[in-house]
Amino acid sequence: MMVRSVGGFLFVVFISAFTLSAAEPVVAYPDHSQLLIVRDAVGTERAVTTPADWAERVRHIKANMELVTGPLPDASRKVPLEVEVVSEEKTPKYLRRKIRFTPEPDDRVPAWLLIPHDLPEGKKSAAMLCLHQTTGIGKDEPAGLGGLKSLHYAHELAERGYICLVPDYPSFGEYPYDFKVQGKHYASGSMKAIWNNLRGVDLLVSLPQVDPQRLGVIGHSLGGHNSLFTAVFDERLKAVVSSCGFTPFHDYYGGKVAGWTSDRYMPRIRDVYENNADKVPFDFYEILGALAPRGFFSNSPVGDNNFDIGGVRKAFAKADGVYKLFNASGQLVLATPDAPHDFPEAQRQAAYEWLDGQLRK
Repeated sequence: MMVRSVGGFLFVVFISAFTLSAAEPVVAYPDHSQLLIVRDAVGTERAVTTPADWAERVRHIKANMELVTGPLPDASRKVPLEVEVVSEEKTPKYLRRKIRFTPEPDDRVPAWLLIPHDLPEGKKSAAMLCLHQTTGIGKDEPAGLGGLKSLHYAHELAERGYICLVPDYPSFGEYPYDFKVQGKHYASGSMKAIWNNLRGVDLLVSLPQVDPQRLGVIGHSLGGHNSLFTAVFDERLKAVVSSCGFTPFHDYYGGKVAGWTSDRYMPRIRDVYENNADKVPFDFYEILGALAPRGFFSNSPVGDNNFDIGGVRKAFAKADGVYKLFNASGQLVLATPDAPHDFPEAQRQAAYEWLDGQLRK
């Protein structure tokens, strides 16, 4: 634990942590949509019939994700968060505090921390990690400080009573980041973002107002799949909302996966897997299944030109088989508005009401 005073504010900062698993054997799965099987190292298959069987498959899913993203850093990368208050402003319903925190040595993440005024006295509250889309203003958009009003979800959730942490993704907003220099120890921008988000969850858990059992994550587009990737590696996140965040790789522009390969995302898809969807060793069918039995709400408009709705529906149908192992089919919610790549008002409100049921019971 560290106590730090910055600008007259005292912060108690914990280096609390999620469990880092030992390296798992890499087991290949030729068809990533076939979730209810588990294979051994020589390819022998058996049916997944219990949650314990599925837990073994999830270990394989994470190992195969790490072939593409690079490995999740180990505990040696954890340092004191050293939360610094840059500025703060009172809005009618919450305090908007600009902060910076340290996710690993020699790095600082700019973020907004939104703290509602009317938190229940003597009780801990639900909290959300809110992740932005591909936009130059980064964290400011979810915080309601610019961009599209339909993507002001952190602002709206804070007004609803949630404590919200809204970080910049590396290279966006106030977070200049050279993935080949600062990020040379990462194989992908995606894994760097996952790590930052995990440390962001550490920060939320360190706050005395936050109930560590009532944490969720929400994001649109880049933030939508960033939310999914983060939740796979951090089971503290009990509820996941992804807007316009995914479709299986073969359904992404007809299998043309080059859009996933910039330094900000997963360049190994290009450099190792030859931009061939058949060769990528994981897919979104598995990611959805890996969330079970936690709640997942997807806003997937039928007019989304980035993430094909047909693929989304296939992934949901396959993931439902996994959720049934846990008697948790009701934990999967798919909203399909007649809209483009956006998060319409009706679907945002439905997502917030769903989050209330997941995290504020």
